Amino acid sequence: MRTAAIFFSITAVFLTAQAMRSTWDGVYTTEQADRGEARYGPLCSGCHGDDLVGDIVENPELAGGTFRDKWNGLNVGQLFERVHRDMPARNPGSLSRETATDLIAYMLRENHYPAGTQPLSTDMNVLKQIRIDSQKPDHK
Repeated sequence: MRTAAIFFSITAVFLTAQAMRSTWDGVYTTEQADRGEARYGPLCSGCHGDDLVGDIVENPELAGGTFRDKWNGLNVGQLFERVHRDMPARNPGSLSRETATDLIAYMLRENHYPAGTQPLSTDMNVLKQIRIDSQKPDHK
């Protein structure tokens, strides 16, 4: 019985590792990033600036080395939770799931992650399986 439990635990870990994708795998579409860019202006630029650089003190950078380093190794689900729950600062939690993922697609594009053929999902289980890598992995 114990051997079977160990086997299933190891198998689950292996399958989870296999399912993990990277932001370098094209996890959003160009159309989705375009929608995010259109929504960014009225919703986000007041705090994070037109160029997503924010200000060092209160409004974090959404594109650039500081952003990539801060989120490196975390997953898109964690980024989604932050955006969906806490933004915009003047009306936290008011973004729809679709708007939040469109904004994240725009942020990914502005951080030079490639677009793909499938839109970024609004499903948290899927988003948690996408790792944010600041550098392109060697095997890609």
